[in-house]
Amino acid sequence: MKRANVDKLLVTDHVYQVAGGTITSADDASAFLIKGDDPILIDTGAGRSIKRLIENIEAAGVDPKSVKRVVLTHNHIDHIGGMEYLKSSFDVTFFMHELDAPAVEMGDSIATAASMYGVHLNPIVVDVKFSDSEFALDFDDTKLVLLHTPGHTPGSVSPYIDIDGVRVLFAQDVHGPFMDVFGSDIGMWRKSMERLKGLMPDVLCEGHFGIFRPRERALAYIDNYLRQYRH
Repeated sequence: MKRANVDKLLVTDHVYQVAGGTITSADDASAFLIKGDDPILIDTGAGRSIKRLIENIEAAGVDPKSVKRVVLTHNHIDHIGGMEYLKSSFDVTFFMHELDAPAVEMGDSIATAASMYGVHLNPIVVDVKFSDSEFALDFDDTKLVLLHTPGHTPGSVSPYIDIDGVRVLFAQDVHGPFMDVFGSDIGMWRKSMERLKGLMPDVLCEGHFGIFRPRERALAYIDNYLRQYRH
């Protein structure tokens, strides 16, 4: 796999995609870097190509050692599999909603979908577990808001930030899937999707199907799944 061109990583002037798609291994969900004085990483991929993710952080002009905060959007292995390597190699703090953290801290291979990916998950501590419907992290002169959006999993969160005059929404698994072993709830998911639409994002960064812009296209993407799961 060739090193990704930095232009292909760029989402906005301060947001870069550092995993997912064709950038890293096919089992990775997308991961995003928000570049600033105190950079933030959103998700970690499945783990197999964590070193490539780190190379992409470097390609974006950020020292990986300067990334101290990692937001985990939910507890599935394709989003959290790089935790162990990051924890052992860097001084990072992991943030996750308290409803999804127990599966990670117990190494639950079913709830985290690790068994589906053929991956062994060692238990790992989540440093900051929050219960708020909105949990904000200071970022330069703005905030990254972690919006609790249950449905796909009980503790799914959708971070968003207003930066560069643009509202960027990281709604990682809008599409589901919805399974009992994940604690999925379609009714809660519909309400969560309506909350996301109300944010009126200019850019939607989705975990598996790419980047959607402008606003009309981002909203249409969410609406498409709301129609599919109407009943």
